[in-house]
Amino acid sequence: MAREHGQATVEFLGVLPTLLVLGLVGWQLILVGHSAWMAAHAARAAARADLVGEDPEAAARSVLRGAEVDARDGAARVEAAVPILHPRSRGPVNITARASLEAVP
Repeated sequence: MAREHGQATVEFLGVLPTLLVLGLVGWQLILVGHSAWMAAHAARAAARADLVGEDPEAAARSVLRGAEVDARDGAARVEAAVPILHPRSRGPVNITARASLEAVP
């Protein structure tokens, strides 16, 4: 028994890097999902603003800062960078969302 004293600590230290990497991967997946959700929301806001004659870029950027917006005829495309590990960082990967609305007579 005395020879196994501290074994749990050593095993935990061996597993700790794997747990950290899994945690970071999980967090990055959350950021990707959040970016997709916010890009879709910004595209809807831009399409709605374009349909009622307001500024679609301002509407999209009020939802998602730093988004590139292309809106015309009630349809909008928003492109934004997916952050890496921190919500305010800009990563090399972009995500695109599209939305379109039709005016009801």
